[in-house]
Amino acid sequence: MKDNFKKAPFSAQIDLSKFSMQDFEKATDEEKRQQDVMGESTTFFKDGMRRLRKNPLAMLAIGILIALIIVIIFAPLVIPYGYADIMKGSANLHPFEYSASELKQIAKGESVFPHIFGTDSLGRDYFIRVIYGARVSLVVGIFASILVLMIGMLYGSISGYLGGRVDLVMMRIVDIIYSLPDMLLIILLAVVLNETLGSIIKGTIFAKLGTNMIALFIVFGLLYWVGMARLIRGQILTIKQNEYVLAAKCIGTSTSRTILKHILPNCLSVIIITTALQIPSAIFTESYLSFVGLGVSAPMPSLGSLANEARSGMMTYPERLLFPAFAICLIVLALNLLGDGLRDAFDPKLSR
Repeated sequence: MKDNFKKAPFSAQIDLSKFSMQDFEKATDEEKRQQDVMGESTTFFKDGMRRLRKNPLAMLAIGILIALIIVIIFAPLVIPYGYADIMKGSANLHPFEYSASELKQIAKGESVFPHIFGTDSLGRDYFIRVIYGARVSLVVGIFASILVLMIGMLYGSISGYLGGRVDLVMMRIVDIIYSLPDMLLIILLAVVLNETLGSIIKGTIFAKLGTNMIALFIVFGLLYWVGMARLIRGQILTIKQNEYVLAAKCIGTSTSRTILKHILPNCLSVIIITTALQIPSAIFTESYLSFVGLGVSAPMPSLGSLANEARSGMMTYPERLLFPAFAICLIVLALNLLGDGLRDAFDPKLSR
C-alpha cells in the first residue's frame, strides 16, 4: 500500500517524508495579508461597478444626474415661490428682472428673491416651474421604466422558460402589439384613460397625481414592455439549457424558484441595460405628450407643456423655450450616457 504513494522517477512532486516540521517556517503576517488580497472574491455586480467607475462619460453622467436630483429636491425648499403662485404685476419678466412692486420693496430694504429664469405670461416664477417640470419628467420616466421592467420580466420569463405552444402564443401577442403604431395608441389610450380615471381615483390618494400622470403610467405599462419581454425571453432560451438549470429540475425545484434564483440573476446585465435605456425614452415620450396637451394636468408643469406654452412668445421671450428644452436634452443625454456605460460595464463582450 505504501508503494502506491511513492514519487514517480521524473515527477516534480516533493517527497514530504524526507522533511520534518523544523524544516518549515510559519508564514508572516504580511504574507498572510497578501494571500487574503490575492484570494479576494468578487461578484458580477461588483465587477460591473468597477468597470463602470473607469468610464469617464458614465461617471460624468452620474454626476449630472446627482446634481439635478439635488436641485430638484432642495430648490423648492429654498425658493419662496410655488409653481402655481401668480404674482400681480410680475408677468413677462426676463431672467433676474424685478417688477415695479418688487423694486419698491427693495428700495424699502426688504429682501426679494430674484426670478432666476424670469416669469411667464401669468406672473409665475419660471425657474420653479422648470424645476417641477424636471421632477415630473424624472418621476414619470423612472416609474414607467419600473412598470415596464416588472411586466416585461414576468412575461418574458414565463414565455422563455415554458417554451413550446405557450411561447408560440405569447410571442404572437407580442408581435401583434409591435405591429400597432405606438404614438397613435399612446394618444388614444391617454385620451380614453383621462376620461375614465377621473371618477375612479376621485377622493383617493392618487387624485393628487392627476388623471393624466396615472394615464401615462398605464400607457407605458401597456405598450412598452414588449421590448423587455423579447430580450429576457431570448436570454432565458439560452440559459435554461445550462446544467445548473437541469440540476435544479432534477432535485424538484419549482418553476418559479428556478426562474427567480437560477435564471433571472444570469439575465441581470440585460435587465440593467434595458431599464437604464428605457428611462430617457419614457421621458421623451412624456415630454411629447405634454407638448401636444396630453401630459400632466394643469397647473402642474411639465417640461413638454412649458415648451408648448413658450411657442406663442418665442420671438420675444426665447429663453422660455430654451430653458425647458435644455433641461430635457440634459436629462436625456445624461441617462443615455449612463445607459451606454452600464452596457459596456455589465456586458463587456459588446465593447471588444
